Amino acid sequence: MEIDTSVIERNGKVMLLAYDQGFEHGPVDFNEKNVDPEYIVSLADSGFFTGVIFQEGVAAKYYDVKKHKTPLIIKLNGKTSYQKGRDPLSLQLCTVEKAIELGAKGIGYTIYVGSEHEEEMMVEFSRIEDEAHKAGLVVIAWMYPRGEKVKGKETDKETVAYAARLGMELNADFVKVPYTGDKESFEWVVKSAGKTGVLAQGGGKKTWGELEEEVKGIVGAGAKGLAIGRNVWQAEKPLDVAEKLSKLVYGRK
Repeated sequence: MEIDTSVIERNGKVMLLAYDQGFEHGPVDFNEKNVDPEYIVSLADSGFFTGVIFQEGVAAKYYDVKKHKTPLIIKLNGKTSYQKGRDPLSLQLCTVEKAIELGAKGIGYTIYVGSEHEEEMMVEFSRIEDEAHKAGLVVIAWMYPRGEKVKGKETDKETVAYAARLGMELNADFVKVPYTGDKESFEWVVKSAGKTGVLAQGGGKKTWGELEEEVKGIVGAGAKGLAIGRNVWQAEKPLDVAEKLSKLVYGRK
């Protein structure tokens, strides 16, 4: 079954507003304004994004499919920050059926490549991918190198390329991976993913100059786009940042 990925694309590119950090990190990333999901939904509906990423609870309480126009992507698995110090494991918490009920156009799932638990996550993802594609949903795999086997190599060219390749081999429509730091090395990541679209993660807070340089490298390498959160909703003027990013990702026209 061919999946219509255009539902989360603009000019063939993707820019997702990520807001699953509250689950993964706790509220340490938030201030008085962005701790409120209503505020994030308003940013998502600004017209600059092709999708918004929520965990089940945020989507159920704050996303109204009849009211909100930005396509919803539900993150189906997750873990807490208390797993630090051991190889990470993130298992399914929301079903594909529930994601559909909430109005999702796509689902996301993290696999920690290099973790001693990677096989358990790959097996679970493979089942989820079958269910989601059968229902016509876009499938995005967060392919994050993490664990003892890849310690210190999490953003290395070959490590990230392997992660991207695994996502393609597992039949993901898009893979979300860390940026390798330069356009040339990221080109190999994009090439390794074949027909699976590559999305770079936004990561921790950066200055606009750092972010602009990074996004130019990502787009220049042939990636499909970004999944970005903190660098937008932590900004003093998030819509200004979103507008500037949109010009870099989609092209000025």
